[in-house]
Amino acid sequence: MIRLRYRGRLLALAALALSAAPALAQSSPSPPAFVALLPRDLSPWGMFESANLVVKAVVILLVVASVATWTVWLAKTIELIGARGALRRAMGAVGEARSLADADQLVGATRPAADLIRAAGAELALSADMPPDGVKERVASRLERIEAYENRRMLRGTGILATIGATAPFVGLFGTVWGIMNSFIGISKAQTTNLAVVAPGIAEALLATALGLVAAIPAVVMYNMFSRWIAGYRALHADAAAEVLRLVSRDLDRSTFIHRPAERRRTVAAAE
Repeated sequence: MIRLRYRGRLLALAALALSAAPALAQSSPSPPAFVALLPRDLSPWGMFESANLVVKAVVILLVVASVATWTVWLAKTIELIGARGALRRAMGAVGEARSLADADQLVGATRPAADLIRAAGAELALSADMPPDGVKERVASRLERIEAYENRRMLRGTGILATIGATAPFVGLFGTVWGIMNSFIGISKAQTTNLAVVAPGIAEALLATALGLVAAIPAVVMYNMFSRWIAGYRALHADAAAEVLRLVSRDLDRSTFIHRPAERRRTVAAAE
């Protein structure tokens, strides 16, 4: 009797479960409908398209900053390599010259050595009717101004790299904070903490931080590289100015010797 009662209860429970199964199936969401609520494209472009307007603006700004970084790198690399090569070749010609006129013929129009030579020649021409005592100081002043101008010209554009390297991570962080804030607002409205629903919004927000680092790290590396290159170029330019000033000193001494009286020239020759 006990076994019959136990079997009867089992059969009643089974029948109850079979009768309740269709109702449970209708009340619970089907997996395809749930999956349809999630974004299907989680690639960088797909996350950009599904992001809000603020995150999109941040991403576009960081992409423009990255393009500007690589543009400055290409332009300054070509400019610095060409200027250093031209200055080294001009220094070889200036080192072989015996006078400032010879150096002018050997260098030609090669900048910036030609600017140094012409500035020195202009000062010598303006000081032709004056005592030679202060000529070298005036020539040195002209050469220093040219050197300062060349330094400013080579530094042009590197400030963009410093600005991008310093601000791009914070711009990306702003986009991430804004995107995560909107994600939490969406979680509150959906009243669910399912990771499959939360993860896409957080991934879209983190895309801004990733792009900020992509823009900032090359900018910092390039800025440091150009700082070292420009320091070397400045030292090379100072060497070229010293060579030109040496030629000016030779021309002044040679001119002074030529304009001495014959007796004094013979005395100097005998003393030598």
